[in-house]
Amino acid sequence: MCYYNGIRVTRSEYIRLKDLEKLLANYSLLDIPLVEGPLYSQAYPVLKAVAGKEDFELVNMEWGFLPEATSWPFIKTREEVKKFRYGYKDEKGWHKGYITLNATAENLFVNEFKRKSMYADAAMSRRCLVPSTGFWEWRHVVQIGKKGQPLKEPAKYPYHVYLPEHADRPFYMAGIYNTWTDEETGEHVDTFAVITTAANKLMEQVHNAKRRMPTILDDDLAWEWMFGKLDPERISEIAKTQYPTERMAAYPVDKKFKEAVDPRAAVEYAELSLLELA
Repeated sequence: MCYYNGIRVTRSEYIRLKDLEKLLANYSLLDIPLVEGPLYSQAYPVLKAVAGKEDFELVNMEWGFLPEATSWPFIKTREEVKKFRYGYKDEKGWHKGYITLNATAENLFVNEFKRKSMYADAAMSRRCLVPSTGFWEWRHVVQIGKKGQPLKEPAKYPYHVYLPEHADRPFYMAGIYNTWTDEETGEHVDTFAVITTAANKLMEQVHNAKRRMPTILDDDLAWEWMFGKLDPERISEIAKTQYPTERMAAYPVDKKFKEAVDPRAAVEYAELSLLELA
């Protein structure tokens, strides 16, 4: 869910967005047409609160949350990070990896095993905003075989999802972050996850396999998420926010959009039914 994200902002738009000359040196961070989350390789610009102030800085973070060393002490090196993310095999068998590009709103504090979530501490004290001008999701469509039977594998069509009212400026996704330390090199790396919530009517049709969507926040909720002194109940409430269907839009793009010059370019597929927005 929400593994492909992008942002493209002109220099003048960036000045208007932040209105702080001190961040102009970081302008290059806001010219990323497409980031492919599953690769865990490309940094992404994130808005991070400045400690003790109602102000933020724009910093590059690594997409793919790495948890606290106190509770996950075996993730000390890049080799161990690789095992954590992709899984590994030893004498005991195969150990599944953890996909931490997204953190589900329903499990920020307690995971599916009714234990403290790896995201709990970050949700309480390290909330951030992930700017975007649009993201990509896959719509699954049942295929019919020659004998009229539904085939096991659906056809998959990528869609670009955006907010028309934000055509000239980024919108914000709720995020959480943690600083991970590589004990071999001593490097400190900020890592983050995008919060996801249950899909609204639009995203139920676009992301119809998992029916999830990123938690998109309006300006007031974005400020509260970043700077508010919140309890777990309020954090969870904001995290579960569903951005209104009528304020979002989506259209199909090339199935090879990841390789396209413009991954946002619309493509028509005669076999696709229109999305129902009313």
